[in-house]
Amino acid sequence: QVESLYPHPGWVELDPEVLWSQFVGVIKEAVQAAGLHMRQIAGLGISTQRATFITWHKRTGKPFHNFISWQDLRSAELVNSWNKSFLLKVIHVIFTVLHFLTGNDRYLAPSFLTFSTQQTSMKLSWVFKNIHEAEEAAKKNNCCFGTVDTWLLYRLTKGSVYATDYSNASATGVFEPFTKSWNPTLCNLLSIPMSIYPSVKDTSFNFGSADPEIFGAPIPIMAVVADQQSAMFGECCFHPGDVKLTMGTGGFWNVNTGGHLFASRSGLYPLIGWKIGEEVVYLTEGCMSDIGTAIKWAQDINLFTNVDETAKMARSIVDSQGVCFVPGFQVSVNDPYLCASFMGLKPSTTKNHLVRAILESIAFRNKQLYDIIVKKVRIPLQTIRADGGVSNNSFVMQMTSDLINKKIEKPANADMSSLGAAFLAGLASGFWTDKEQLKKLRRIEAVFEPQKDSEEYRPAMDTWLQATKRSLHW
Repeated sequence: QVESLYPHPGWVELDPEVLWSQFVGVIKEAVQAAGLHMRQIAGLGISTQRATFITWHKRTGKPFHNFISWQDLRSAELVNSWNKSFLLKVIHVIFTVLHFLTGNDRYLAPSFLTFSTQQTSMKLSWVFKNIHEAEEAAKKNNCCFGTVDTWLLYRLTKGSVYATDYSNASATGVFEPFTKSWNPTLCNLLSIPMSIYPSVKDTSFNFGSADPEIFGAPIPIMAVVADQQSAMFGECCFHPGDVKLTMGTGGFWNVNTGGHLFASRSGLYPLIGWKIGEEVVYLTEGCMSDIGTAIKWAQDINLFTNVDETAKMARSIVDSQGVCFVPGFQVSVNDPYLCASFMGLKPSTTKNHLVRAILESIAFRNKQLYDIIVKKVRIPLQTIRADGGVSNNSFVMQMTSDLINKKIEKPANADMSSLGAAFLAGLASGFWTDKEQLKKLRRIEAVFEPQKDSEEYRPAMDTWLQATKRSLHW
């Protein structure tokens, strides 16, 4: 885990050199811990955080700035002005008419396009408005843009491979999933030069080999995949209607929509899950921010000492006594100014009430997103599989199961992103021949089934929704 940097209020960055050294160090440690030698490694699969990006000089390899995180808010003013702009309203009208006339879903997403601070597009626009060196390099075709995967590929191959895959590209918001290409119209609107983008390859693919100087052997890089899509693959959600719920730093509901690219006005986003040869699998995604971040913050201010004790603390009281916690759920309300807050505090409020309120907020948001998915995704939902660090919290898992009235499977290994990357690399290197072999490797640790009627939570959830409304537009 690379420590985030906060150089200004709302800015969230990662040091590229620290990220690189930790990446190399983790691989060396893992191989050593397994009692293997680097020459025995058949292939490397890379799964990385999405929408966190960097730009660098093509010739020298020198970054123009630190990695700008998906959580970064520096583009908030830009987002706000664009979302209120007359030009965006005109775009909505044009694409609404096109969608009405053609019935083609390709025109649906632009008909309700709004920008958010989590998208790469607006922060990239900010870079070219504020970092002169990047702007000048782009004019001379010397500026490279990359999410974490692209930059790692570039470093691993000493600059000989400059590429990304379809899953990472589609998560930037600058890539058009319908045409499977970088979006020139959007780039033109936001003054982002088209010359900066890497080529886009299959997810399970031989990207080349790591330079032998790095690991002592030339390890083939056989897969590159975005973390949420990788977790989906690791959970073996291979069929339309399969659902994956990841609760890590942020929270992500992903539904496999097969060969159908699905767009919705309700905060669900179409993505490319993976491309393997001729097979292209699409996902629709609903997300929430500040899950793991909120829990870590609570630990940092000593609300508890060990994450494992939070479920017990929450169960030690009958309810949160009207206390509500509102994390920064920017995507749900498209409000970069939403204020993370506690409400309903009383003299009798204890640490247990605060911890329970934080955990309840995760379950309530899960319920919100699940309801949107059920209403908008026109595919019968199948198995729901959870992963990520917060899936180890039995209170959140049970409450979510109660609220959505569905059983949820939790795998034995909560880190599905790394497993998905390994599966994809194994397929590309011939270690496994098909997905049926991968399904046999799944191990379920626990199954959470509904125990309470969701209506029992209605008063508490209504109070939480009120608190969320009061926290908007801060």
